[in-house]
Parts: sequence; C-alpha cells; structure tokens
Amino acid sequence: MIKGIGGIFWKTKNLDVTKKWYSEVLKLEIDDWNGTIIKPHSENETIFSFFTENDNYFPIDQQVMLNFQVHHLEETIEHLEQVGVPLVKEKEVSEFGQFIWIEDPDGRLIELWEKCK
Repeated sequence: MIKGIGGIFWKTKNLDVTKKWYSEVLKLEIDDWNGTIIKPHSENETIFSFFTENDNYFPIDQQVMLNFQVHHLEETIEHLEQVGVPLVKEKEVSEFGQFIWIEDPDGRLIELWEKCK
C-alpha cells in the first residue's frame, strides 16, 4: 500500500534561522515555500523504524529523529568542521554503515549516515 515517504514536516521556533542552518550546514536548497524536494538516488534507502519510548539511541524527549543518508561521511565531517557545527556524538561504525550526530538550531538531534558499500 505505501509507495514511499511523502514528506517530513515540523514546526520550528525561528523559521529564518532554521532555513539558513539547513541550507548552509546540510546543503539543502530551501525554496520560498520553506521546503525542498529531495529526489531519490538509486542507492538511497528510506528506513522506517520504531524505538521503545525509553530507548537511549536518541533523546527521550525527542519523539522523532531525522536521518539523512550522505555520499561520503568523511567529506561531510570536514564540511561540518568548516561551518562550525560540532558533532554531538563521535562517529560510530556498525554493520549498517557509519553514523554521526549533530543538532539543528532547535536542538533536534540529526543523524547522518553513510551506508556500507
């Protein structure tokens, strides 16, 4: 029945600051309608997964975590250093790939993921 994720929508405390941050830090081209369209890449996957309410993988007070799949995690880390965005947690490597975490201007934890090849 489900074809794919149709969108991710949330409220923010400061729209202009948040749009600028996502544009500069994650290189998302935010349009005048306050969003962007991310076209599927042939190697991209969208994961839909549940966690128990007391799981500590991401903050308990954060109900949803955004995960972006990146092409090259090391290049992403270099970019983040250049724009002054610290990692919230150091890189983790698992059988699923490599992961890092940053926070957006509203304090939401964001996971950046390079899938295993």
